[in-house]
Parts: sequence; C-alpha cells; structure tokens
Amino acid sequence: MNPIERILAEYPLMILDGAFSTELERRGCDLNDPLWSAKVLMENPDMIGSVHEDYFKAGADCAITASYQATFAGFMRRGLTKQEAKELIQLSVSIATKVRDSFWADPVNRTNRPKPLVAASVGPYGAFVADGSEYRGNYGLTREGLEDFHRERMATLIEAKPDILACETIPCLIEAQAIVNVLKEHPDISAWISFSAKDGTCINSGERIEDCARWLDGYPQVAAIGINCTAPEFVESLILEIRKGSNKPIIVYPNSGEQYDAVTKTWHGSSTGMCYGDIAKQWFEKGAKLIGGCCRTTPDDIRQIALWGREL
Repeated sequence: MNPIERILAEYPLMILDGAFSTELERRGCDLNDPLWSAKVLMENPDMIGSVHEDYFKAGADCAITASYQATFAGFMRRGLTKQEAKELIQLSVSIATKVRDSFWADPVNRTNRPKPLVAASVGPYGAFVADGSEYRGNYGLTREGLEDFHRERMATLIEAKPDILACETIPCLIEAQAIVNVLKEHPDISAWISFSAKDGTCINSGERIEDCARWLDGYPQVAAIGINCTAPEFVESLILEIRKGSNKPIIVYPNSGEQYDAVTKTWHGSSTGMCYGDIAKQWFEKGAKLIGGCCRTTPDDIRQIALWGREL
C-alpha cells in the first residue's frame, strides 16, 4: 500500500500545502532567478523550514519539498560542484523531514489528522530551462532524452528517503511517460503525476488529460493523478475528465487564478475572488481526494480547506 492509499483508507481527504515561492517572497526572498526557490536552499535553508512549519500548522498533511527547480545542471551552472549540488538536492528532503518529525512529536498536533508526508518535488524539464516551457510542453526532446534529464535527480531525491515523489507541473504526456520509466527503476517508491493544463480538457501540450490519465492508470507506482499550477476555473472539468481515464485518487492544487508571465516572471490579474476553501470543497465533491494550492496560494488558503476537511 502506498502512502497516499494508507491515508485515504482512514481519512476521506488528504490536504496538501500551498505555494512555496509566495511564502518565501513574503519573507523577503528575491526569486527572480533561474534557480527560483531552489536558490534559497543555497542561501537560507532555515527559511524553507519555517514555510513547511507554517503549512503544517495550517493543516497540511504533506510538505512538498523545495526541489522543484533543483537540478544538477542548474546548480553546477551556478558554479557548484556535482557533490555540492547533490547535497543541496537532498537537503530539500531532509529539511522537510526534520520539520515534519518535530511537528509530529508534539501530541497536540496529532488530533484528527494523519502523520504528514514528505513529497519530494520533481519539476519538469521546462523548470530547469526557466523559459516558461512547462506552460507549453514543446521541448523538442525525445522520451529517452527526458529520461536522462530526470534519472539522476530522481535517484538522488529517492536516496534522501522522502515518503513519495511529487512529479508536478508536467506539460506533456511524453514527459510523464519518461518519469514513469525512470520510476520503474526504483520499485520501492511511489509518485503522483500532476499536469499543468490550459483549459478544462487539455494539458498545456494540447493533449487530452483523459488520455494521459488512461495511460498512467496501468502503473501501480503512480499513486495519484491530477493537475497543479492551473487556473481554478478549469479544475472541476479536469477532475471529471481524469475520472474518465482512471480510478486512481485525483490530486488538485491549482494556482490562485492570477496569470503568470514567463518572460517577466511576474503575476498579473486577480484571484478568483471566492473563498479558496469553498471552491476546494466543490472539487472534493466532484471527486478530488488530495487538495491543496499552487502559485500564489497561502497558509490561510490551506487553513480554509482544513476547516471543513477535518469535519468529514
């Protein structure tokens, strides 16, 4: 039984954390950098721990590590050695694990909730390129090329002993297939696969999410299928489309509804205007079993989900 299955066997909902970069920026970090939040692993790892702690206190049953944009090539391009890069990638897991264990050691924090998981974030190839291609999926790489890109980093994260991998913001099926192929090299770990979508039917590459879910459905190491970093108004439809292709647990953690400019690396527009917890409840009623937030969401948004989620 994988970690998600164990939690859902006892609880009807697993609550994820929210945006990491938003909280780091609120604490004064400048993330306008190709390494994005992974830069803080180099500069201020204690701040990463404080963000994890805030989300646990808000009600999150899972900490997604600060490794989304942490890659060997990215760190080495910054002048680090390969060993230094490996240590930073693994540091993202050890920080989250240490904070989780400290949080769980206090009996006050154990009421009516599961022990939180540590999910090692595996960002897409486009996050390394840092040109916004994770919102398009037009890499021009073969599946084998994508496997080569992901293989060493996934092995490094797995070596640090997270509970699960969070393979997130995947824009195209070929990258999901590459990740699954690498995952099969590590039969003792599970992962969720979360796509970025451009509308209520298709992921960012234009492929139907129903077809993606159907392809992933046959792989037992894939513990959940869903979407993240996607506009909230598309989520309800996407849940229904995923269910057509798979009976695996559905995971959703969209952004706040603002629009991201990949060139200027800034956000524009406004959020949905609705209470995030209220919309999240609608997603639960449509079939999502793992719910949290992505870019621009906050611990307050996660707290709103916990208000009703703990009463189920």
